[in-house]
Amino acid sequence: MVTVALTPEAARGLEDLPLVMHARVLSLLERLAKWPALSGAKPLTGPLAGRYRLRTGDYRVQFRVEGHTVIVEKIGHRDRFYE
Repeated sequence: MVTVALTPEAARGLEDLPLVMHARVLSLLERLAKWPALSGAKPLTGPLAGRYRLRTGDYRVQFRVEGHTVIVEKIGHRDRFYE
């Protein structure tokens, strides 16, 4: 088990989600605590190398792992997510 921490940007993204998606993303955050025994995490490439993403519907959660801490950097809709 690891600690899951949200950056201020990720916390704002979580607050701005529609209610149904908010609950689904909270479920993903609970799953992140089981890192590395987590399915569905995709490593990112290019300038985002070293980070991972999880998806639920059209929404994404971007995170990185530092020791025993998973840091969630960004939560948002896929249309504007990788900008």
